[in-house]
Amino acid sequence: MSTLHTVNKSPYERNALKSCLDHVLAGDRVLLIEDGVVAARKGGAFAQALGDAGRQCAVYALAPDLAARGIGPSDLMEGIETVDYGGFVELAASASRVCSWL
Repeated sequence: MSTLHTVNKSPYERNALKSCLDHVLAGDRVLLIEDGVVAARKGGAFAQALGDAGRQCAVYALAPDLAARGIGPSDLMEGIETVDYGGFVELAASASRVCSWL
């Protein structure tokens, strides 16, 4: 039973990402959306935590939200896959449940 965890708050302003990563299980997926995508920057303060999480779960970032915040493909840390809105729907539909971290 897998869970899709969505994080929409900047990890520099809220602790939603940290809380999320403290609760992910093997096989879960994490999707960074809205301001949450800033955590995906290469060399950022949360790169280590996301890299560690990526060993047990898949980590995604919503491409339109990255673009809206000026984060290009070369700015994105390794191990994070980008998805479009259709990919977001597929992730949600294939998960047993969706947990939004606020």
